[in-house]
Amino acid sequence: MSAPPVVVLVEPAGPINIGSVARLCANFSINDLRLVAPRCDHLGAEARRMAVHAQPLLERAQLYPDLAAAIADCGRVVATSGRLEPEPMPTAPAAEVLAWLQGGPEPGGRGALVFGREDHGLSNAELLQAGRILRIDSDPGYPSLNLSHAVAISLHGLAQRQAPNRPSAAGRPEPAERGALERALLDAEALLLEVGFLLPHTAQARMAKLRGLLQRAEAGNEEVALLRGMVSQLRWACRARTP
Repeated sequence: MSAPPVVVLVEPAGPINIGSVARLCANFSINDLRLVAPRCDHLGAEARRMAVHAQPLLERAQLYPDLAAAIADCGRVVATSGRLEPEPMPTAPAAEVLAWLQGGPEPGGRGALVFGREDHGLSNAELLQAGRILRIDSDPGYPSLNLSHAVAISLHGLAQRQAPNRPSAAGRPEPAERGALERALLDAEALLLEVGFLLPHTAQARMAKLRGLLQRAEAGNEEVALLRGMVSQLRWACRARTP
């Protein structure tokens, strides 16, 4: 991936953390900071003081109503979490996760590094929107890290992987943008409910498994478009045969 990833903070509550993260983004050549429904004044005096010379980057930070909107144009999405979740998550060692985030061979591919709330991190539904989960090794007795510290460790790990002798990535197509994948899943869910394959009370769990399958397969934009075309044709055929 030629471009650096975007950094996404979900509902950050501390202006000091936001300003510190803006400074870290500048430290590690990240020029795109995205904030999902911040719970504080992200342009206030405390945030600006902590951003220091990264205030212009802080001022350019884009605001989004939810995580799906913030990562809609990104293919490789890594979410950070210190919790083990009940849903099957595509986990791997930190080095492999960061390599995957950087590993896209196509220059147009965008990646995202997502960080959760200071008090309780990311929800299961938000974690399921990521292609990989990053867990920072810490003492099991006190695994929770300050938000800006977690960002610093993650960005430093990315920077280390940019060394000149880093192995080149395998020639795989870029994963589909998250927005396209989510639209395809919504289309598929509607059809599967219509034909009775899904039931309303089990649809969420079964669709989570399908989402996980597509993420592990790293379906590209063309493959997702093929899936949407299949769903559209199947819907037409079902309705055409209905007396």
